[in-house]
Amino acid sequence: MKKDSLTGKHIVFIAGEDEYMSEITLPQVAKEISDGHGARVTVLTASPEPKESANLPGLEKLASVDLIVLYLRFRELPEEQFRPLLAYVQSGKPILGFRTSTHSFRYPEGHPLEEWNSRFGIEVLGAPWIRHYGHSSSTDVSICRGAEHHPIVEGLPSSFHVRSWLYHVLPYPPEGAQLLLNGHTVDPELKEQTINAPRIQPVAWTRRNAWGGNVFMTTLGHPEEFTMPEFRRLINNAIHWLLKEDEGR
Repeated sequence: MKKDSLTGKHIVFIAGEDEYMSEITLPQVAKEISDGHGARVTVLTASPEPKESANLPGLEKLASVDLIVLYLRFRELPEEQFRPLLAYVQSGKPILGFRTSTHSFRYPEGHPLEEWNSRFGIEVLGAPWIRHYGHSSSTDVSICRGAEHHPIVEGLPSSFHVRSWLYHVLPYPPEGAQLLLNGHTVDPELKEQTINAPRIQPVAWTRRNAWGGNVFMTTLGHPEEFTMPEFRRLINNAIHWLLKEDEGR
């Protein structure tokens, strides 16, 4: 892709989780996108540290940006921070989501925003949190049949191995999503909830969300994956595809 292929675009990377080191990996991706493709980038992180679930300053900047990249997990943001994020989503602009963003929020029972604990994953990204196959397991990834020529998987090998333990997402994402990558769990921890669960699950897809915004969602995102050329290519392709699709609307 051309060095200036994203010139004039503003992308905001939002890191708000304390399990997968997104406060380190997302700035690396942002630098690559800025240095390599000319995009203007902004990185927002939980403050004062990743485990702080109730403060993610800078979300008021979203009104004028072209794309947001989310890596969130169990946040309890105050309304004045949540509302600009929701306004961006409801404007129909594009979104890229990683792994735990399926369960971005965990508001307490009775909170005015409690419904978004499940609605965000389902309606925005295409899947809620269900379960995983155990931290000691890993995943074999392959391109879905029929997706071989999609621009997001261009340049990827037909299969590759990742450290991420597989997330159970079926029966999601909903009808109309374009499945891009499947994951096959390797050495799963066979517990009551997983022993009879399907060993193959979607791990990357695109969709048009409830407000018309184009979405790329992947349940991958272990820190080791961010060092893999295959995964970096996937992210790069997805960012370009989302912005190109948005231009064509």
